Formats: sequence, structure tokens, C-alpha cells
Amino acid sequence: MIALLDYGAGNLRSVEKALRFVGGDVRLVVSPDGMKDASAVVLPGVGAFDDCVNAMHRQELLEASLQFIKSGRPFLGICVGYQAMFERSEEFDSSAAGLGLFAGRVVRFPDDQGLKIPQIGWNQIEIVQSECPIFDGIENGSYVYFVHSFYPQPEDDSIAACRTTYGVNFVSAVWQGNIFATQFHPEKSQKVGLKILENFVKLAG
Repeated sequence: MIALLDYGAGNLRSVEKALRFVGGDVRLVVSPDGMKDASAVVLPGVGAFDDCVNAMHRQELLEASLQFIKSGRPFLGICVGYQAMFERSEEFDSSAAGLGLFAGRVVRFPDDQGLKIPQIGWNQIEIVQSECPIFDGIENGSYVYFVHSFYPQPEDDSIAACRTTYGVNFVSAVWQGNIFATQFHPEKSQKVGLKILENFVKLAG
């Protein structure tokens, strides 16, 4: 069973539908109890960093997620769920602490690059860790779908699984052990995104 964390602000239905389409047995989870027998966890995200982290804290999902990750079972963060894995964010003078799984901060795209912010639409990924399991069968240069104004800056570049250029070159996915995360939305990325989710479902067993 894959636990899809419901903290009241995630892009739940699209993610749930996509995971089911590729064979996942999905359960919406609102408390730590629902994670105990899960073979994998997905943390989706739409909205602001603080809203995500504070809601998870209220529902006791923050600490439960950290404990789940320590168990070695696969954990996937999407968009704000990816950003929440870092220590802090500059979004709206954020004061909430993230999960702190990775050192680094979440920053806004620069205003002096002539970029349309947020980045909404299709962009390419440069896969820098071809051995990353969720990118098995994904071609380098594939297009995926983004909706974001902020992106993480990891202090440890070795966790970067793929990179994307939008005015600046940023880490658009990370991988470390059983932790996977994407800034883009695989559930909105058609065949490429479904393949990524299918790979994750296979990891869950």
C-alpha cells in the first residue's frame, strides 16, 4: 500500500489517479497511524511552503515522515513536497522549518532574468544520475510539467538526480537512498511522468 499524505493542501486527486493508473494501491492518509503498514509514502504539494509544513506539523505527519524514511521504505516528494525536504524557504518570509532531510534553502527565481514567474508549463530535464531508479527508462532531455516560483538549492550537489534550466540552472529532482523528490509534477507530465510514478510503485513492491 502507498500512503498518499493528505494535509489539506496537496494536489491529491491528480496524484492519486496517476498512481492508481500505473498499478499503485493508494490510501489517503491524514495521521501517522495510516503510515504504519505502508510500503511507500508520497508527499504531494501545491501552495506555499509554510502552509505545507505547518499543516503536516498539526497532523503529526512531519515527525512520522522522518521516522518512515528512517525505516528505509521509499518516500517521494512532489513540488512543495520536494521543497519541504529542505531546511528552510525564502517564500513569503517563511518562518517554518522544513523536514531538514537535506541541507539547503528554497529560493525564488531571480527577477532580473526577464523570466515569467511562476514557471508554468513544459521544460526539459537533464538526468545527472542515470542510475536513479525512478528515472529508469526515461530519456535524457525529456519534457515534464512545472508549476513553481521557488526551487531548492541543495548544499550537497551529489543528491541531484536531474537539473533543468529556466533562466538559471536548478536541481529539479533529488535522490538519496530511499528518498526521491521532483520539483516538477509527474502526475501532470503525461507518459514520462506516468513512467516515473510506475517506477516508484515498483520500488514499493
